[in-house]
Amino acid sequence: MRSLNSILDLSVEELDGLITTAKDIIACPEKYRDSCKYKKLATLFYEPSTRTRLSFEAAMLELGGSVLGFSSANSSSASKGESMADTAKIISCYADIMAIRHPKDGAPFVASRNASVPVINAGDGMHNHPTQTLADLLTISREMGRLNDLTIGLCGDLKYGRTVHSLIEAMCRYQNIRFVLISPEELRLPGYVKYNVLEKSGFPYEEVTSLEDAMPKLDVLYMTRIQRERFSNPAVYERLKGSYILDPEKMKLAKEQMCVLHPLPRVNEISVAVDDDPRAAYFRQALNGKYMRMALILMLLKEAQENPAREPIRGELRYDLTCRNPRCISATEQELPQIFRLTDKAAGIHRCIYCEHIAE
Repeated sequence: MRSLNSILDLSVEELDGLITTAKDIIACPEKYRDSCKYKKLATLFYEPSTRTRLSFEAAMLELGGSVLGFSSANSSSASKGESMADTAKIISCYADIMAIRHPKDGAPFVASRNASVPVINAGDGMHNHPTQTLADLLTISREMGRLNDLTIGLCGDLKYGRTVHSLIEAMCRYQNIRFVLISPEELRLPGYVKYNVLEKSGFPYEEVTSLEDAMPKLDVLYMTRIQRERFSNPAVYERLKGSYILDPEKMKLAKEQMCVLHPLPRVNEISVAVDDDPRAAYFRQALNGKYMRMALILMLLKEAQENPAREPIRGELRYDLTCRNPRCISATEQELPQIFRLTDKAAGIHRCIYCEHIAE
């Protein structure tokens, strides 16, 4: 039995297979209407969500299944102090598959190690958001006709934007991809993504502060909002929130064939005047998320039926180190074992198995 915690859990062949299945769902929806009959999806959302939660629910309903769950931590036993491990064991009694969004890095991973059904990471803290990346990949494939030979601009909050981190990891699996990283100094891409993903993979990238200068070279522009909920200092948020605003004047600088993506919700970073531009793909992107989640649910349920045993944790592990990331689930749930995986033998680097931060 397999869960999805990171986009790296999927091979390129599996990503391409999910895209193929999603396109077949779009073309022939009637083939899939009873695919999950009598199956139940549990949606465990500890953070607010519109698109992700509803698209998961719509995906399961359109596959003929049913949905149960909660949309707030306050309406769950987490408000009474129940651990993620215990919650996962309990929900496994009632559902065949679960999708979890949580403010703590690594929470869905903990659930996947304790559940007896597949777990899908629907966003964990500032860490990963693999199903948003699946939506992004299908959108780029449908809009541009390819996933290779692209220049991708990532604009806005590159520090806290988990959607950006997951998309970079995914696109580094394809060929001839170039990245333009557009952000204020304070919101630059974290070093662990820059060095361990981009530079290790050998993909070219440039860091700039001007959206206007970047526009003419882009095939894909991925806009992100400055996320108020990720800032401990409101004054810093207020200063940075209007850093980049995409409007029709900037769109005049772009190629005739390009696409604008955004994981949504937007605040003011894309003017509503851009919505009618045929290159604005962000609402089509939201719809594509439903199709890719349908394909993913089908894949994971099929694999769980064929192999119900939980996948082992792979790699060389250590249990005598401590994670210092205050956002890690291990900082909140004290009984979790501290587990670190060796990720760079030459440098002796071990990373927390929950949040991927380097051991100190």
